[in-house]
This record gives sequence, C-alpha cells and structure tokens, in this order.
Amino acid sequence: MGIVTFVDETTSGSRGAGWGLEIAEERLAVRELIRRRVFQEVAEFNARRPEVFQGLVQPEGTERVPAGYALRTPRRIDPEAQTALALRAFAGNGFLVLVGDRQVTELDEEIDLPLGAEVTFLKLVPLVGG
Repeated sequence: MGIVTFVDETTSGSRGAGWGLEIAEERLAVRELIRRRVFQEVAEFNARRPEVFQGLVQPEGTERVPAGYALRTPRRIDPEAQTALALRAFAGNGFLVLVGDRQVTELDEEIDLPLGAEVTFLKLVPLVGG
C-alpha cells in the first residue's frame, strides 16, 4: 500500500499544496483513480461541512468563489453525482491528468502507481471569448 499525492494546477500557473491518498493497487485505471479522489474529497467535505467545497470539479448548485465553490444552501454533496461530473469533465478536456510527467488520455487506461507517485490534475481555464 502506498500514498499517491494529488496536486491541482491551472494553466494560469497556480499549484495547490497537494494531498495524499492511500491506494493499495500498483496499477489502476484512470477512471478509478478519479473516482477515488472525488469520493475522498466529498467525504471530507461532508464530514466537516465547510462553507466552500474545494474539489476537482464544480458541484451543481454552487457558485465559483476564489477559494473553491460556495454552496447556495448548505447540504451534503453526492459522491456518485460528483464523480459523474468529474468523468464528463475529463472526457470533455476540462482537465488533464498527468502521472509523473506523462499525460494519460483515456479513462480506461491502466497506469502504474509506484511508491511516492504524484498525480497532477491540470485544470484547463477556458479562453475569454472562445
């Protein structure tokens, strides 16, 4: 069992601090990696219930704020719905996934997760006017 470090970056150059998640498998499909990441961040949000959700993708019924996504009304976030949003965002080029410095492009692609692996989620910022 090893810790995989998730790091969020944007094309504008900002880089999050990163956080770790224990993953027992040495190989995992990108789809499952995204699912586990989303389930973990939703579980942490639902346990603490802060005012702002800081996650991979914007939950429905939220407003984008500098620190993440503010819920219009306090509620629990559904991890299944949030995973579906994340998988659609990946398929629609809303973000890229890099394992080490190698980009993965298919949800069903199996990736190696050696000890100390770092997975970067590069959030793509839409261009103004296009």
